[in-house]
Amino acid sequence: MIRYWLPAKRACKPVLSALAGGLLLAAPARAQQPALPRDTSFTTYSAFVKARKQHPDISIARPPVPATIRSRVNVPYTEASSRPLLLDVFYPKARRHRPAPAVLLVHGGGWRSGHRSQHHAMAQQLAARGFVAVTAEYRLSPEAPYPAAVQDLKTALRWLRAHARPYGLDTTRVAIWGFSAGGQLAALAGTTNADPRYETGTTYRSRSSQVQAIVDVDGILAFTHPESGEGDDRKGLSAATQWLGGSREASPGLWEQASALSHIGPGTPPMLFINSGVARMHAGRDDVRRQLTALGIYSEEHTFPEAPHPFPLFNPWFAPTLEYTVQFLQRVFGRP
Repeated sequence: MIRYWLPAKRACKPVLSALAGGLLLAAPARAQQPALPRDTSFTTYSAFVKARKQHPDISIARPPVPATIRSRVNVPYTEASSRPLLLDVFYPKARRHRPAPAVLLVHGGGWRSGHRSQHHAMAQQLAARGFVAVTAEYRLSPEAPYPAAVQDLKTALRWLRAHARPYGLDTTRVAIWGFSAGGQLAALAGTTNADPRYETGTTYRSRSSQVQAIVDVDGILAFTHPESGEGDDRKGLSAATQWLGGSREASPGLWEQASALSHIGPGTPPMLFINSGVARMHAGRDDVRRQLTALGIYSEEHTFPEAPHPFPLFNPWFAPTLEYTVQFLQRVFGRP
């Protein structure tokens, strides 16, 4: 099975702040602040090089930017760890008769790598289909361990509602979409609606961080599960151990708490699962779906058995991933 993050014993590279064409580009550090240590092992291009060995016909998904959308990038949404956290907004140009549903997209990278711009293409295409799509950064494990990433994403959701008017956003129709570690985070953020453990700071606290739909793209639902491959620290600290701040054996309660499976209940929103053929990347999914069915909550599952883990970044899987996402959100929200 393929992992796309560095072992802990490798040195982290200096902070990088932009990703273009699948390559991370170095940016100058902020004045009077040291560069943040950051693992840059997971980029679109590095994942492509690895996946192409088994799938020589794939290509990086770079659809043309639709002429029908607008964008605002590098927008600060809060301050954390003495620095701004940024997001990018893509939204329809045309004025609409009613506000548009919103989607917050969360990147993957083992909770310690990756960049929000890896999902710009998906966000742009969603905007062309009538959604307000936002890609947000969050603090990675070299900077801040769990639950900081979840708290950051909850703050980004509150920012969305606080800025609904400029983007024509419907605050009653908000979804969260995530890939890999981002899928795990999306599922956890979405299943912990109104949980005070994941609300922090004073930024837009009068606004809600609740979501009304979850799209989990190859993100695990349970860390301590027979299907999970997380927590193997025999050759160095695993990505999950680094993020959670302790091993599975030493902190079992924390590992359970960070699992979306532990939070399924009557208030859980509808969920869509889009998966690769890498079985461990959907650990706990079937248990979650059984619980949702018992609660009368809608869920959907689509699997590409032949696909590698980073499939939503590549053709031929990008387009069907987009279609499954749009169809699910239209079912839950109605047409934008």
